[in-house]
Amino acid sequence: MQGTLVELRSGELQGESDGVVRSWKGIPYAAAQRFAMPGPPAAWQGVRNAAHYGPVAPQPEDGLIAQITKRRPGPQSEDCLSLNVWSPAEDGPLRPVMVFIHGGAYVGGEGSAPWYDGRAFAAGGDLVVVTFNYRLGALGFLHLAELFGPEFAQSGSLGILDQIAALRWVRENIAAFGGDPEQVTVFGESAGAGSIGVLLCAPQARGLFRRAILQSGSGRLLLQSPQRAGIVAQRVLERCGVAPGDLAALRAVPAKAFVDAGAEEGGLPFGPVLGTSVVPQDPLVALGAGAARGIAILTGVNRDEFRLFTLGDAAWFSEDEQVLRERIKRFARDLPEEIVRFYLEREPGATLNDRLVPLLTYFLFVRGMLATADAQSGSGASVWAYRFDWPAPAFGGRLGACHALEIPFVFRNLSVPGTDVVTGSGPEAERLAAAMQGAWIAFAKGADPNHPGLPHWPGYDTAQRAVMTFGPKMQVLYDPWASEREAWSQAYGSGVL
Repeated sequence: MQGTLVELRSGELQGESDGVVRSWKGIPYAAAQRFAMPGPPAAWQGVRNAAHYGPVAPQPEDGLIAQITKRRPGPQSEDCLSLNVWSPAEDGPLRPVMVFIHGGAYVGGEGSAPWYDGRAFAAGGDLVVVTFNYRLGALGFLHLAELFGPEFAQSGSLGILDQIAALRWVRENIAAFGGDPEQVTVFGESAGAGSIGVLLCAPQARGLFRRAILQSGSGRLLLQSPQRAGIVAQRVLERCGVAPGDLAALRAVPAKAFVDAGAEEGGLPFGPVLGTSVVPQDPLVALGAGAARGIAILTGVNRDEFRLFTLGDAAWFSEDEQVLRERIKRFARDLPEEIVRFYLEREPGATLNDRLVPLLTYFLFVRGMLATADAQSGSGASVWAYRFDWPAPAFGGRLGACHALEIPFVFRNLSVPGTDVVTGSGPEAERLAAAMQGAWIAFAKGADPNHPGLPHWPGYDTAQRAVMTFGPKMQVLYDPWASEREAWSQAYGSGVL
């Protein structure tokens, strides 16, 4: 494959080319030893074949996205720290770089998922795209500091440290693929966006990227207190038969046992642990204090985020108010009664589902997104906000513009088999994909998402709160969550924070 042989510090790589875009897959960016910091990748002799993705992090095989897309994760291994690169060419002027961090609630996902294929970005934007795997679940986020001592002080945020290692690899190696290490934009969805919210404030990540796109997540998404993380760790180890301090047992447990023990926790048990060197303080507080000063941000949510999580649970479609209140408590304990009443009374005559699902959309996603935009705009950085409004046709329309639906539009991968069942298809869907990907490309190149396929998109500030809507109609709204913002502010007395 002429033109796809690159030389790195670790060795030579042979990629592939389709005549337009070149790709290299399964490139080791770090080495993972159980519950240890990521180490340097092992070198290799000769030319390494980079035509195939590497194994993915150990994880459950029946996650929600897998159920919807009918696709299971690829082969799994603890030796999972690899990345993938797409580039128009390795020569010529260095191109901007976009590094994607996948979501999956910190327990699932892979950089090799078909929706994340970077070819359309590289071809349409003349830039370099990187995706990667990082450690997940207990193996990436089990907080062992109290149970195993200071040697394990960072175990609760190893997945984030893997991400930092990937960004360091990009800085040191991406020029060999035609990428500019000084023009890196990170973008991610859900836990990937939450990761970026942490990376914006992580001392170890400073200088590794210049721009950030957060899709449906903030630095507080699934952030764990040391106390809660310690309780989860104790229960997971008990299920695995590991006593505190027993290093031999800790290292002997099969990876799948950790996956199964974590799954038994239910809910959303893992995420970066507050108080580690990676997350020394609440990321939104750190943003407000200027921790990411100068980094341009594009951030947004999907209009009906939480609808994805109501599938498979008939209780969400009940008209029994107490049943839905109990469901809400699983995700948002101790909500002030005035918040629940606000949503119950906001649309008289609507179903309980239509009235109360927006409560959790706001609580889990919108609140953090607005807090991120408010804090970063206050630091003087350029900030842009969006809302994704395209309704999914799947499941009789029950999903609406749900969580994760924007991903194949952003990547312009609507042709991935089975995707049209979820996203719909046709000229309007393609037009939306072109508009969204065009905005992401423009932002990665110039910190401004405006381009000819959109109406003028003003920057975000706390005076006007301009938000671009991506859907059947693309338009700018001003403070579209005003009534909800006010209700939460009155209930908590501290605005969206």
